[in-house]
Amino acid sequence: MILYITGGERSGKSSYAQNLALSLSNSPKYIATSRIWGDDHKKRIERHIADRDERWTSVEEEKAISKVINTKEVVVIDCVTLWLTNFYMDTKNNVEESLELAKAEFNKLLGLDATIIIISNEIGMGVHAQTEIGRKFTELQGWMNQHIAKNADKATFMVSGIPVKLK
Repeated sequence: MILYITGGERSGKSSYAQNLALSLSNSPKYIATSRIWGDDHKKRIERHIADRDERWTSVEEEKAISKVINTKEVVVIDCVTLWLTNFYMDTKNNVEESLELAKAEFNKLLGLDATIIIISNEIGMGVHAQTEIGRKFTELQGWMNQHIAKNADKATFMVSGIPVKLK
């Protein structure tokens, strides 16, 4: 089962996803997709880790997320934006190639017997990117979000800490 949670920055996506996972399992897995991009980012990651207690198993996986999910697990993938950034950087900002690679990896999740909670960002709803690279990434994120939402069993949009059911 794929449960998709999207929203703006600091909208409550992560805490909602973690509470949902804990309501479904006493030992959920947290898959962190982020590379560490700097000191501020490292501090944010450390804060997220501190928010989770001993019931959680944490795994870091930058791209091949399907390889770290086991049968019957409840998993939180946090997050699509950072996951896509890894493809985007590795393809030297090639939107088409990044989208193809990300869709291929996401599609592997569809055949897994697990509960997968996927967190993403609606970055296209925010400030217009100042650079061409940023605008291209916003397009990549929007197309991937559409693909995930279309294939998800349930979709939730977070607004100011309030979940709004989409699907």
